[in-house]
Amino acid sequence: MAPWINSRWAWPHCPKKTRKEVFLEEMNQIVPWAALVALLAPFARGAHQALGGRPPFPIETMLRIHCLQLWWNLSDPAMEEELHERPLYRRFAGLDGAARIPDETTILP
Repeated sequence: MAPWINSRWAWPHCPKKTRKEVFLEEMNQIVPWAALVALLAPFARGAHQALGGRPPFPIETMLRIHCLQLWWNLSDPAMEEELHERPLYRRFAGLDGAARIPDETTILP
């Protein structure tokens, strides 16, 4: 593995926020996430209704991922890739430190 790949995680965080970071912080504040989750909850398949397979991701996580797709015009495969590559997107979606990330077939169209 190239040395820069290992060392880039050790760099101190840049004090300047990117435009995407500022935008996502604003969306985090102005979008009524709890109200939207409450509207979607009756239509979501809960863990008690799962027909096997992996447990579902939280509704808010999937909603936030869907919003990221809309805001940056990302397809399902592109969104999956962005979630793997961008800590900012994972943090916004509530996947920061998560062991699993939704794959392209799990992400809402």
